[in-house]
Amino acid sequence: MLFKDRDEAGVQLAQTLKAYRGQDAIVLGIPRGGVVVAFHVAKELGVPADAMVVRKIPIPWSPEAGFGAVGPDGSVIINEEMMPYLGLSAREIDRLAGEVYAEIQRRMEVYRGEKPWPSLAGKTVILTDDGLATGITMLAAVKTVRNQSPARLIAAIPVASGSGCYLVKPHVDELVCLHTHPEDLPFAVAAFYRLWTDMTDEDVLDYLHRPTNGHPTPEQGTAS
Repeated sequence: MLFKDRDEAGVQLAQTLKAYRGQDAIVLGIPRGGVVVAFHVAKELGVPADAMVVRKIPIPWSPEAGFGAVGPDGSVIINEEMMPYLGLSAREIDRLAGEVYAEIQRRMEVYRGEKPWPSLAGKTVILTDDGLATGITMLAAVKTVRNQSPARLIAAIPVASGSGCYLVKPHVDELVCLHTHPEDLPFAVAAFYRLWTDMTDEDVLDYLHRPTNGHPTPEQGTAS
């Protein structure tokens, strides 16, 4: 185990990103756990934090694993290398992706309410999560941000699998990872945290509404 909890991981990760302190930047955390990491990075850098709501498409018989991901705009990324082994029909894939997108829309409503999406054009955007397993969810977030013309795009994570880093690195300007796990060993993000708990929407809102070094907090929403 490398970290006590997500808070400690975020604090440690923030120390490696000090070069971006005070820049025209924003930190986007992938809910749920990535929002905790994003808060601590944004607080250290003195920049805003927000949520980038993307989700994996779970394998029906093994929901902890995913074969693709959906972005907040409804775009779908599929891990094509996995498809021959899964035997899923196009109709099944569409159904699963639709269910994921519905949950993304629900979370966007809970986390953002009427708050407008921040402009990313010309900014340094730092995408965070509490860990990178396959990398497919982060890749969906990266592609969503790229469509909004950032000046620089950084993926920053406390821990990642070697294969996840390999997938994401070509698509970002910089990949920051405190610990990369060897590709030939089993990997689970939770194994690197002493305290690993499931987060609720209320937990996410708590972190989203904490100030980051004097920046105003967004209007408080209500989780349902």
